[in-house]
Amino acid sequence: MQGNQSTVIKMSKMVARPKSPVGALVPQFYAGRDIFITGATGFMGKVLIERLLSTCPDVGRLHLLMRPKKGETPEKRLMKLKQSQVFDIIRQQNPSQLDKLSFIQGDVAQPGLGIANEYLKQLQEVSVVFHSAATLKFDEPLPSAVEQNVLSVMRLMDICDTLPNLQALVHVSTAYCNPELNVIEEKVYPAPAPLPRLLALVEAVPAPLLANITPQYIKPKPNTYTFTKAMAEEAVRSRVNRSYPIAIFRPTIVVSSLKNPYPGWIENLNGPSGVIAAAGKGLLHVFSRKPGARADLLPVDIAIDTLLAVGWETAVDKLPEVRVYNCSTYENPTTWGEFEAALKIYLTRYPLDGCLWYPSGSGVENRYAQKILEFSLQTVPLHIAEYIMRALGVKMKISLITAEQRLRAMNDVLAFFALREWKFKTDNVEKLRARLTPSDAAIYNLDPRSIDWNDHYKNFVKGTRKYLLKEKDQDMEEARKHANRMYLLHKGVIFFVMILLFRLILQNKTVREIVYGSLRLLLSLLFATYTSVIEA
Repeated sequence: MQGNQSTVIKMSKMVARPKSPVGALVPQFYAGRDIFITGATGFMGKVLIERLLSTCPDVGRLHLLMRPKKGETPEKRLMKLKQSQVFDIIRQQNPSQLDKLSFIQGDVAQPGLGIANEYLKQLQEVSVVFHSAATLKFDEPLPSAVEQNVLSVMRLMDICDTLPNLQALVHVSTAYCNPELNVIEEKVYPAPAPLPRLLALVEAVPAPLLANITPQYIKPKPNTYTFTKAMAEEAVRSRVNRSYPIAIFRPTIVVSSLKNPYPGWIENLNGPSGVIAAAGKGLLHVFSRKPGARADLLPVDIAIDTLLAVGWETAVDKLPEVRVYNCSTYENPTTWGEFEAALKIYLTRYPLDGCLWYPSGSGVENRYAQKILEFSLQTVPLHIAEYIMRALGVKMKISLITAEQRLRAMNDVLAFFALREWKFKTDNVEKLRARLTPSDAAIYNLDPRSIDWNDHYKNFVKGTRKYLLKEKDQDMEEARKHANRMYLLHKGVIFFVMILLFRLILQNKTVREIVYGSLRLLLSLLFATYTSVIEA
């Protein structure tokens, strides 16, 4: 009886399993092909896995590079990954797809990616490689940044040289690896330094000395992140002895999803989502931004759908040269001023739980004014609040002083993007979009013109609340009541401060005489007007 039941269950799963849509070239290409992914546990990596499993039902195995982390083995990390919220729909509709995930134990910061021979054998059937692992820290020491961003792709290409069935390698870079330029074309720009000299430098120069000379060495790049991402592109471009085509994929600022797997899905606290969370909790009150500057915010599902199409086109065209794809929303721009205005609307309409203060953050363009306001509205209040909490014996999940330090660091990173703007040429992405069949276009959205920014900002705020901070919809009403109480307190404090300042100003005799004189003049004018009206 049990055997019959298991047979029925297997048959039902087979019947329910969707097939690649007729006429859709991208799902047909990935059908039966094994994929190797680095950076699979990151924000973009998870969406990449989800889109592969959900849109390419016949895809082969997905081999995910994983290292032991925080005492967890790759086996345990893979189990946790499968339980991620991003796969909820797959677990409901076609759970057997998750059985296609397998880990490859390794580390991009190790020689040979730290992959043992037993795992290298698993990669022999791989057809497409997506390399998205990287350090995203702008202030990473140069040796560490080179190890993770430059040497990692060189080591990966060494492994790719041994894969007999490899048809495409897609290296995920960043649209901001050449930030000293105003117009960014879809090409690999000259390297900021000779690659062999860089590798020799980080190996030979002592760390303290290297830290001192780094700012001058990486110029005109503003930080080690953009410098090493540019150097990684040079490493890819200069790899001539290879039998497989390579593409470079450059996304802009990746934010919450437009539609897939859910509208507003986000699992990344960096950048704009960090601003939403910090402002919504009442911690962030001022941030740098140029209101009219374009904010090239890219929904993660548009980025990943484009990435999958890039993998397909790279394998099909088999170009000997490296083709670059700038993935940007330049065709349908929004601005940092619109981002700020949307937050003021939707953070009050969909408030976060237990905010410490009423969401009242504002953008400032002048960096000096921003620093002064940051010190007076964030640094001082949060330090005082921390000391009061300690005196009262109140324990908090995170130190307010630590939170304040992180806010300043986040603001410094955001200012790099929010006070400037770039024009990204997207000809290759536009040609790729036009090349898709109608069936492909119905599955994969490569078009930034499909974004309704007002609706997207609303879902971004709601998604930050639900998916990033794990706050429940049923607690929304209580969050609104709490936010209303914080609003009254916020206005009360402003009124108190204004009265206090007014009293302090009146302490000066000259100012007091001017104020009282102005009041007497105003009263006399009002009395004269009243008298003339009565007599008339």
